[in-house]
Amino acid sequence: MEVNGYRIAPRANLVRAYLGFTDLRNADLRNAKLNGADLEGANLASARLIGADLTDVNLDDARLSGADLTGVNLTGANLWGADLSGAILRGANLTGADLTDANLSNADLSPTGEIRGTGFGDRAGPGVGRVAAGNTNLTGANLQGANLAGAIMPDGSIHD
Repeated sequence: MEVNGYRIAPRANLVRAYLGFTDLRNADLRNAKLNGADLEGANLASARLIGADLTDVNLDDARLSGADLTGVNLTGANLWGADLSGAILRGANLTGADLTDANLSNADLSPTGEIRGTGFGDRAGPGVGRVAAGNTNLTGANLQGANLAGAIMPDGSIHD
């Protein structure tokens, strides 16, 4: 796959790259290094990101519907308003990720998805690590075996 004349392939090194609003539908980015990259508004629908490093990546308003994110590291990722409907997140690490206003309907976070300390609520500005769980859509999400320790629930309680 080429984007702006650059070839993007599995195991690509795109650390801190700016790919905002880029069409990466169906891209094969298995085991790619994308940590610190800016993918705001990017279309990654049905992309294969298996085993990719997305630590501290900006996926604000990105489209990841139907993407395969098995084993992906999303530690500290910004997923504000991201569409993860139908995404496969089996074994993904979402520790400290911000899923404010994200759509996780019909997503699969089993069997060992790690979402410790993840924020699920209203955008509260930079530096806010945990916020209320009010706006994230988890309808039909498979959370079997997911570690929800530290996640803040809609009623304000913190999951054990």
